[in-house]
Amino acid sequence: MAATVQEHFARHLTAARAQGRIDLGEEPQAHFIEAIIDAGFWASLRREEEVTPTISLALLPPGHAGQALTFSEWLPLHPAALAKLAPAVERPGIHLGVWPVDGELRVWGTTRSIPAFCFVLEVIGSGLLVVKHRNEPFGKFVNIVVLEGDQIKIVAESTAAGPECPGLLKSLLGQNEVTASGESVNLLVHLAASMRAHRRGGALLIVPESDDHWRESIVEPAIYAVAPKFTELADLMNREHEERRTHEWQDDLRRAVDAIAGLTAVDGATIMTTANELVAFGAKITRRRSRPPVERVLVSEPIRDREPSVMAPSQLGGTRHLSAAQFAQDQPQSVALVASQDGRFTIFRWSPCDDIVHAHRVEALLL
Repeated sequence: MAATVQEHFARHLTAARAQGRIDLGEEPQAHFIEAIIDAGFWASLRREEEVTPTISLALLPPGHAGQALTFSEWLPLHPAALAKLAPAVERPGIHLGVWPVDGELRVWGTTRSIPAFCFVLEVIGSGLLVVKHRNEPFGKFVNIVVLEGDQIKIVAESTAAGPECPGLLKSLLGQNEVTASGESVNLLVHLAASMRAHRRGGALLIVPESDDHWRESIVEPAIYAVAPKFTELADLMNREHEERRTHEWQDDLRRAVDAIAGLTAVDGATIMTTANELVAFGAKITRRRSRPPVERVLVSEPIRDREPSVMAPSQLGGTRHLSAAQFAQDQPQSVALVASQDGRFTIFRWSPCDDIVHAHRVEALLL
């Protein structure tokens, strides 16, 4: 797997340099990738005061880490040392910096700032690790490989090239569009990550801004209808590009995203337009009049060697998944996002090419 990861970084770094980017990490060597994963795996099986370590390891020198905290004596990259440090760096956004000295990897300190395409290994739980990188200063990391116990899941980037790949999935695969200023913020990525994080399960329907046909699939009146439409997210996304690059705007966006994602925990579906305006939450989905019940869905996962399969929607989950599949079938211009309490996350969308509801399983990309 290490050679595959090295090839991934080499390819993306070469493409980024060709575009004139200079905010880039160093290309990781395969033997360093192996050593970091090995240390992270064994650290994940330890306990520090009965707590499983959660650590993020970034391969970069201190000089490329912004305002970094550096140790006077660099520490060995050993599982015991990582487990001891874990309580100090378990909060999101903090990385342990790792860099070789005389050919041996050592931990030099902590940082909150890392360059684009910097190798990162995140230890999430016992035996659960993710290799990832960031394309941009603000946004979700792009997952490359998920290691869970004895399973290795290599993300299939080629999925993004499909003609019907949802924009959310493209962004999770690192294929989102970037503006001339180098900025790219896919709001649905942040909403999906926040929905998954609250662990209560939830459904979010994205409906056309200029078309009310989706109301035919909702039980009226919606208990928690919003009037007028709540536009905080829309207002934030409509700010000028320069303002959107500030920490204040990023903090405001995180709070607004968490607030909307929190509404999805209420029984029923949260409804938002393609213009990022909140319409309702706690809404009940019903089958559109004269439309047949959904009986099968095409299920796929953007993992190498995973072939799509057709199954009954009930095999994916409970009522929430079944109603989301029905909504996607009845409202082909809309998208339904469903988070499960166990961490699974599915994008439901009608596929004109296959003439079936396509359920994209993306939890591996949201870890």
